[in-house]
Amino acid sequence: MSAGYAQLLRTRHAARLLAGTLVGRLPNATGPLAVVLFTRAEGGGYVLAGVLSAVYGVGNAIGQPLLGRAVDMYGQPRVMLPAAVLSALAMGLPAVIGLEPLALVYAAMAVAGFFTPPLEGGLRALWPSVLKREDRVHAAYALDAVAQEVLFAVGPLLVTTCVALWSERWALLVINAIGVLGALSVVVSPPSRQWRSAPREAHWLGALRSSGMLVLIASFFFVGLALGSIAVAAVAYADEHGGGMVSSYLLSALGVGALLGGVVYGARQWPGHPENRLRLLATLLALGYVPLALTPGVLGMTLLTGLAGVFLAPALACAFVVVDRHAPRGTVTEAFSWLVTTFGVGSAVGMTAVGPAVERGGPAAGFAVAGAGGVLALLVLVSTKRFLSPVPDAAVHAPAQVTAETDRNEAVQPGFRAGHQA
Repeated sequence: MSAGYAQLLRTRHAARLLAGTLVGRLPNATGPLAVVLFTRAEGGGYVLAGVLSAVYGVGNAIGQPLLGRAVDMYGQPRVMLPAAVLSALAMGLPAVIGLEPLALVYAAMAVAGFFTPPLEGGLRALWPSVLKREDRVHAAYALDAVAQEVLFAVGPLLVTTCVALWSERWALLVINAIGVLGALSVVVSPPSRQWRSAPREAHWLGALRSSGMLVLIASFFFVGLALGSIAVAAVAYADEHGGGMVSSYLLSALGVGALLGGVVYGARQWPGHPENRLRLLATLLALGYVPLALTPGVLGMTLLTGLAGVFLAPALACAFVVVDRHAPRGTVTEAFSWLVTTFGVGSAVGMTAVGPAVERGGPAAGFAVAGAGGVLALLVLVSTKRFLSPVPDAAVHAPAQVTAETDRNEAVQPGFRAGHQA
């Protein structure tokens, strides 16, 4: 099972790019939890913590596709490193000044979110030029999703470890300093410096010209909502069950479950169209989120969150492939960044909604928000099936060698049928 992954990682630059991207994304992956813990330590309530996290998420949602489009136009180093530095400085400001003046803290959260570098979309844009073959690129998407879940498993533990060793303030500073180092490692690498996007048609909608992209954005908005609500609900659950590391147990179990699911999913090639497979995975994902509202004891809840995460990485890996098939030519980084954006917006909305839910109905109500998010994500995919129909293989299969951006985009705009191109 691990042989295929090992072969990919032995490819020149692959391990460095993957590791650098994961480290660079640490602030984005753990920032909301760090903000919640910091706000609570400073005397703020769950509503304020949720709103601050939401502001960060909305800023991230706006910035990711815009920065992704800038990367497609100007290259990765000129955009990603300055953005990473600005984001880290803004996120570190509340750690220095506290929660007052509140308007300045809101502004800092917005700037930190907006300038979060699109490392995730940038990595997926780099895979074709690094791996050369389409089958390896698709395997790399699965590996990427698996490695991402390692980040989500380890990240919360890193945050709470920083809190235990130092304080919530230092947790904010440390994770953002590490993030800048990760971004630096990526942008100074030869593949990142040499990468250029394929020529694109000038259009203000960019990647959003594809109806399939719009469906994915809508569906994964609700997946993000579920994950965002789980992050806050887990802290509330921990407050009622001993505090301390309990929230990290739950969030880490969610990541470990997704890690295991992703390893199994990425170990083989799956038959059929990925669009159809994505709907099946979304069904299983929803079935995992709904039982969280039962909120049993710590051991039972940890097991439930682990099971809830099993189909997250497979759903993400499959979604990456679907994005690759439906994104218009020349919008590769922007298209992947839009998928990341759905998590930012959805997570922000989830964190905002779950605060009042927790204060009125306790942790069970918070986890019920997560279950509703999973169900709505599935309903979007099922109700819009005709807009995310499978792309004919002739339109998406690349030749054995692919260039800096998937060659399949040279002849046909994925996601657009004959006579329906933008």
